[in-house]
Amino acid sequence: MNHDDSNEIDYSMLKSRLGYKLRRAQMVYFDVFAEACAREGITPGLFGILAIVYHNPGLTQSAVSNALDVDRSAMVAAIDKLEGMEVIERRKSKHDRRSYALYLTPKGKTFTERLNQKVEAGEEAFTTFMEEGEREQLLETLDRIIQARRGS
Repeated sequence: MNHDDSNEIDYSMLKSRLGYKLRRAQMVYFDVFAEACAREGITPGLFGILAIVYHNPGLTQSAVSNALDVDRSAMVAAIDKLEGMEVIERRKSKHDRRSYALYLTPKGKTFTERLNQKVEAGEEAFTTFMEEGEREQLLETLDRIIQARRGS
């Protein structure tokens, strides 16, 4: 066998490895997601923050960091960037004066809604190969994997 030709590579040991397949699938999809975000000048990570704050205004930076499983120091830099874009704002927390609560600005709400539509459109175009019900089934399975890892 000529191993210089990638068409003849034997993947038999990897074909049944769930982690390998999940990672490959994630890489394929992530390109679609990242492209939709990049057109608006942000990263998928920043989109995650906007999505959480959009539906949960007033959460502290720590709560958003925990919700997304992001390091707190990275969260500060991300919020700084979003604040610089004038799409998010920090306000002193009403419950804990030492913390900041996060809110979308009016520009941020519009921006997040537009971005979500673009991400959704990219995802719909990407999943055209799936049969009816497969997308929902895949989401459910992925949720169960995530929950199993968290032990809940």
